Amino acid sequence: MKNFDCVVIGGGMIGAASAVALANLGLKIAIVELSPCQVFSAQSSFDLRASAISVATQQLLEQLDVWQSLSQKRMCPYSRLGVWETELSYTEFDAKNIEQSILGHIVENKLIQLSLWEVISSNNNITTFCPDTLISFTQNSEQVIVELESETITAKLLVAADGANSKVRSLANIGVTGWDYNQSAMLINVETQLPQQNITWQQFYETGPVAMLPLSGESELGGYASLVWYHQKSEIKRLSSLSNHQLEAEIMQHFPTRLGKIKVLDKGAFPLTRKHANTYQKNRVLLLGDSAHTINPMAGQGVNIGFKDVKALQHIIAKAIGNGESWSNINVLARYEKQRRTDNLMMMTTMDMLYSSFSHPSTIAKVVRNVGLLLANHSGAIKNKALAYACGL
Repeated sequence: MKNFDCVVIGGGMIGAASAVALANLGLKIAIVELSPCQVFSAQSSFDLRASAISVATQQLLEQLDVWQSLSQKRMCPYSRLGVWETELSYTEFDAKNIEQSILGHIVENKLIQLSLWEVISSNNNITTFCPDTLISFTQNSEQVIVELESETITAKLLVAADGANSKVRSLANIGVTGWDYNQSAMLINVETQLPQQNITWQQFYETGPVAMLPLSGESELGGYASLVWYHQKSEIKRLSSLSNHQLEAEIMQHFPTRLGKIKVLDKGAFPLTRKHANTYQKNRVLLLGDSAHTINPMAGQGVNIGFKDVKALQHIIAKAIGNGESWSNINVLARYEKQRRTDNLMMMTTMDMLYSSFSHPSTIAKVVRNVGLLLANHSGAIKNKALAYACGL
């Protein structure tokens, strides 16, 4: 039976990052993933799943020696963020106001994962089990015994990074609280006539916001972008059934004119849900990323708070090792949840408050939120502090 310090279940962005982060501390890591990464080429189509990577997440990926490889693939930096309901309440956040050159980068999820796996493949402290899958596990006071489809292995720590429907969380009998937002989000990759390269924006409607994330490169029409359309489930189902040409007409009717003409390249949809694990730790099992928390994606913070989980776990274990403590002691591991739970809950609650505020149909609520945006636009230090927090600074 092969023995490891840590077994990571799930080789997506958060799982792969945690494997590299812990391996860099000298730990012996196993990472288990069912689906191998696809090879990238400049002609590869854009991933429908793209993330707004914050400055703090960039710093973590730089520390993990991932960023340079990622930057040689595809990414689009942006320095401004625009939000509004009516044009009169337009509010813009600018990187220069917090003494930064950018607010972040729009990066395809599959490219982040691929770049992490490129680092994993050359790290002697990491053993990959791919394609492979978790069957079950048991744990005692000393170790976790992990049964994979291929073989059985052991570790001092089992990290669950296997997503919102985490099998590890279920097998550990960790419950969740949460709810369905009764909405879905449609992701649409498009060519745009007008350049969008240095700004991402979001316009609010009672039915949900519409948003634009710039993508890198020049198209025959002009540029590329990822559009996000939030609406009732029935409406997103209807939109998903349309042809690309029919969907283009709907976008032109409902999205801001600042896109110019557009051409739909690809589309997909997913329901909006909130989940928060009742605990992030059960003895020698820790939950990271979506296995611990799923958040309303309205502000694009989901992946960034997952990377914050990785950074926190790395810091806690590094500090324990530096202090001569047993890093795998469950009391040391408990510091991870203590550090992350409050911050995650605050971000989740803030997103829910924004969601509820902008979906309220009354005229009074509309006046209040538009006045709020106007005040935010002129709030100076408060506005900049909120922007710096969102960037992880």
